[in-house]
Amino acid sequence: MSALDGKSVLVTGAARGIGAAIAEAVVEAGGAVALLDIDASGADTAAALSDRGDAHFFTCDVRSLEEVERAVSAAEETLGGLDGLVNNAGINAYFDAVAMSEADWDSVFAVDLKAAWMLVKAALPGLIGRRGAIVNVSSIQARLTLRGFFPYAAAKAGLEGLTRSLALDYAEAGVRVNAIAPGYTETHLVREWLGLQDDPEATLKRVLENIPLGRMATPREIGNAVVFLLSDQASAITGATLAVDCGTGARFAT
Repeated sequence: MSALDGKSVLVTGAARGIGAAIAEAVVEAGGAVALLDIDASGADTAAALSDRGDAHFFTCDVRSLEEVERAVSAAEETLGGLDGLVNNAGINAYFDAVAMSEADWDSVFAVDLKAAWMLVKAALPGLIGRRGAIVNVSSIQARLTLRGFFPYAAAKAGLEGLTRSLALDYAEAGVRVNAIAPGYTETHLVREWLGLQDDPEATLKRVLENIPLGRMATPREIGNAVVFLLSDQASAITGATLAVDCGTGARFAT
């Protein structure tokens, strides 16, 4: 029996990268998956997964409560209800606190924090009835950040706070809420950040030298950890943040 047999999971930001890898891991664990993304290429991702399991794509701008409610309702109807929600949608941001505009701030927090609440708001009634699980994709940046990542680190810290609050508020209803905190991971967002550096190759070398395992995590490794937290194997875990960072958070920089 696979970890998610008979369970249905909704994953946001699932067109590519970590979100697509999470959706793939869900399908391979025996679950059905609803992929949400503003990027229409998510339909191709879902089609590829359909060869191996039950996967469906729904276009959704997670900044809009109306669209979120519509997409969650459609996913519930298509899959016969939801047992899991994965809030993965997110954007990187590189701003100076003084130069950043109010509109920039609102844009970052709309995707990286507010969207998670809106998905929870829409999905929780159904999850309560099925004693479901929520996994929020945070970041090592919530606790250990770098220069130039304002306000991304603030948004991810907020997401971990939201995780703890929801875990306490809905524990009696049987809903578990946890977070995953990836470190450097082989995604387009990391490649984008490297491309902004004066010397991308030197920066990559320095990054890898400071990761205890000597490499970045793969998106699928993040997906595997998410599947674990969604599954009954993690039935005693709630309110936790699981670091999937190849040891980066355990190292004292020298």
